Amino acid sequence: MKVLLLNGSPHAEGNTFLALKEISHTLQKEKIETEIVQLGVQPLRGCIACRKCKETGCCIFADEPYKTLWKKLDKADGFIVGSPVYFAGPNGTLCALLDRLFFSCAGKLRGKPAACIVACRRGGASAAFDRLNKYFTITNMPVVSSQYWNSIHGQKAGEAAQDAEGLQVMRTLGQNMAWLLKKIHKDGPQYPVYEVPVRTNMIR
Repeated sequence: MKVLLLNGSPHAEGNTFLALKEISHTLQKEKIETEIVQLGVQPLRGCIACRKCKETGCCIFADEPYKTLWKKLDKADGFIVGSPVYFAGPNGTLCALLDRLFFSCAGKLRGKPAACIVACRRGGASAAFDRLNKYFTITNMPVVSSQYWNSIHGQKAGEAAQDAEGLQVMRTLGQNMAWLLKKIHKDGPQYPVYEVPVRTNMIR
C-alpha cells in the first residue's frame, strides 16, 4: 500500500513539509509506503472548463506537476495534500492544480482515503482546511480525521517543530490513515460500486 503526499508549498522544506514528513514517518512505521511530491514554484494554469479532459482523460495543460501527479495517482492507495495558509486559504497555485486534477482524475481518486494538512503562523487554518477538504468530499473519497483539525503552527522554516500538539495531530492522522487503508485492503482493495452520477442544473 502507498500514500502519495503533495507538498503544496513553494518552499520545499518549510513547515508544510515538516508536517508531511511527520505523517510519512508514522505511515512507514505502519508498513505503508510513502512518497512526497513537491509542487515547486513554477506558475500553473487554472482550469478553464473546456471539458477536454472528459474526452481524453487528461488535462490539456501539460505542465510537469500535473503530469507527475496524474501518473502517480494510479499507484497511490491514499492521498494527502499539504498547504501553507495564505489569507485564510490554501496556496492559490495549489488550488489551480487541484481544480484541474480533481476534475480530470476523479476515476483515479474515488474510494481512496484522503486528508489535508495546513501550516500557518497564527490564524486562518480552519478556513484553509475546510477549502481543501471539499476536493475530497465531492470525489467519493473517505476523509481521514485526527484528534484535532489538521493544522500546525510556525512562521519561519522549522518553527513548526516546536508545536508539540500539531506534530501529534500529524502522527495521529498517519495512524488513522494506516488503519483505514489496512481495513480497505484486508482482502484486496474493496471500494463501493457507485451509481452513474446524475447532473442537474437549478433551471432543469
